[in-house]
Amino acid sequence: MIGLPLLRPALKWTSSGALLTLIAIGGVVTIGLVLASAIWASRESDLAALDRQRELSNTRLSTQIERVAHELDLMAEGYASSISTVDETNVSPQDGKGFSHLIKSIFGYDQVFVIDGDGKLALETDAEIASRYDWAKPLLLPLLTRLRQQDEPLPVVELMRLEGRPSIAGIKAITLGSQPVAPTNRLYLIAYRYIDGPALDAFSREQGLNGARFARAADPDIEEVTFEIRATSTGEPIGFIIWTPDLPGSRVVSRLLPALAASALIIASLLAMLMLLLKKSMSELTDSEQKARRQSLHDALTDLPNRILFGRRLTDCLEDQRLNVTRSIVALIDLDKFKTVNDTFGHGAGDELLTAVADRIRALLGPNDTLARLGGDEFALLLPDRAKTDRSHLELFQRIITSLNAPFPLLDGKVTATIGCSIGATSLTSARQTTSEVLHLADIALYEAKSTGRNRCVEYSARLDSSAQMRAELKSELQTLLSTGGTDPQSEFGLEVFFQTIHCTAPGHAVSGAEALVRWRHETHGLLTPDKFITLAEDSGMIHELGMVVLERACAAATGWDSTQFVSVNVSPLQLRRPDYVDAVVKVLKQTGLAAERLELELTETALLDADEAVVSDTLARLRDAGIKIALDDFGTGYSSLSHLVRFGIDRIKIDRSFVKLLGSRADGAAVVSAIVALSHSLGLSTTAEGVETEGQRDFLVAAGCNDLQGFLLSKPVPNPDMGVVDEAATDLRLSGPSIA
Repeated sequence: MIGLPLLRPALKWTSSGALLTLIAIGGVVTIGLVLASAIWASRESDLAALDRQRELSNTRLSTQIERVAHELDLMAEGYASSISTVDETNVSPQDGKGFSHLIKSIFGYDQVFVIDGDGKLALETDAEIASRYDWAKPLLLPLLTRLRQQDEPLPVVELMRLEGRPSIAGIKAITLGSQPVAPTNRLYLIAYRYIDGPALDAFSREQGLNGARFARAADPDIEEVTFEIRATSTGEPIGFIIWTPDLPGSRVVSRLLPALAASALIIASLLAMLMLLLKKSMSELTDSEQKARRQSLHDALTDLPNRILFGRRLTDCLEDQRLNVTRSIVALIDLDKFKTVNDTFGHGAGDELLTAVADRIRALLGPNDTLARLGGDEFALLLPDRAKTDRSHLELFQRIITSLNAPFPLLDGKVTATIGCSIGATSLTSARQTTSEVLHLADIALYEAKSTGRNRCVEYSARLDSSAQMRAELKSELQTLLSTGGTDPQSEFGLEVFFQTIHCTAPGHAVSGAEALVRWRHETHGLLTPDKFITLAEDSGMIHELGMVVLERACAAATGWDSTQFVSVNVSPLQLRRPDYVDAVVKVLKQTGLAAERLELELTETALLDADEAVVSDTLARLRDAGIKIALDDFGTGYSSLSHLVRFGIDRIKIDRSFVKLLGSRADGAAVVSAIVALSHSLGLSTTAEGVETEGQRDFLVAAGCNDLQGFLLSKPVPNPDMGVVDEAATDLRLSGPSIA
């Protein structure tokens, strides 16, 4: 059984006191989270600041190394230019005496040496400098080795520990003259600078390192941090820079702490007030939640399950198909003439009608069945757990059709609406089907029910797939055909215009005109009547092109008739909506040379109801101003017919064949026809009776005062009707001239 989902009741353990306690705990936790978040943000800010300071320190060291390399280039060039006389193959060790002291005073290096290719001092110097070189020589000579290994004469600069202090040391070859010199005969400039002491003071001022100091071991105080300096070549620690960091996060938190405490107090007060308010509104919130849940799954107007809930139940049925014991039926129900009721009597009547329809169908269903409103006037029905051989659902569908055919009193009985419905059904055959696939099959069956007369039920079968495929093929072929003006230039197939003559009721029943009726001579399906392709043209937006082909051929044919005879052409409601329709009709009249008063455009009451009233009224007024006549077809089968006659300026009424058929069989048929004729005469309108098939019908209509007659008794639709004229040029009415093809 697929029942309505139960709304979850409120949990018993969540009493008001318990809930308020939870809220209080939540408030305390929230305040704690706020404080914790502030502390966390402070810590993250401090860590980011420390990382930034360490990054700046590392960048500063890299910059110092690059600076030393650049200064070595300058010093080497300066030394080379200070030697006045150079023997390019044998450089004298006396050249540049005093250069070391000059470099230290200008560039601020702690020591500068000039050595030869064997690593010996190349300049005369004092004993102290010589002693310092001898002490540092084992650490500096690896720089000379690495310099000789380079392909390019670039300086070699490294971080190292000299004399127990962190230093930046570098070496650069001195280039004298342009002739090549053996590495052992070249001179090399070595310089180093300590990065502690004055250099560290300048470094700390530039980088904002408060109280920076150098230490050989990492022994910072609690509030200090360290930055390790490693030797470039070995990666061994050569010392640590220690300083007191600037921690903006901690500084901000210490300043905001009073404000945070005050905020926590305010939040606690607000929570207390909120708890009191929540205690009062708890029941209202529960009721609102339950109502919202129901509204999300039900149609607000009819209280039926909506598309979402119907889809869930259909999914459940598909899962049950795995057991393969029973089957489920899905049906789509589409109301006929609902839009007419809605537009004629107003949306209030339409809503009342939908509610009444839901009540009537619901009264016929079982407890396990689901009726849903998918939207508009479309309903869906799910019949689960049916035996595979059970055909009772067809009887149910017929009872639904019969029930909806009964009149609906609306607006407190002020009006009565008569509608019907079309039903398309399908069976769930496999658990592998999806909800969209099932609804698509039901929709195919519904389309078949609507296109084959409405007010009936059609169950899906594989044959309908062929029918749907045929419609798709016809739609494509019609589009191609209309692109060539309705005629296949390579064959005899295409659109043809047949004519059914209209006869006056005067003695002799002379032909007063003819109605143009389109046919499609198809290569495969033979001669197709309009019911096979007009709907396709309307659905695909090709109806205007099709209508203009028929209009042009009908007008061209009518030019060969007697000047007193008119031609009647049917108009689709979709054509009336086009702003350029009147201009297109007038253009056809000019091209064919047919007088405007000989053209009668025929539309149904349904066309008037389906289109926008203001647009239709304006279009018809412009057509009548051009001299074109307007006829109302199928009169009496719609709603508010009299108001249509007055509002839209109708010239002719065509009495529907359903009333003419009653003549001679039912007395009320004669009464209806006589009333329509009398009404038209009182309004000064012409009348044409359709579907005249017997002499008795003809005689009654003549006696009733009907103006014209049309039907199989007088003439069937033919391509070349006898119009009662002798003009030979008018005998072939299947025209396909240049203005058509």
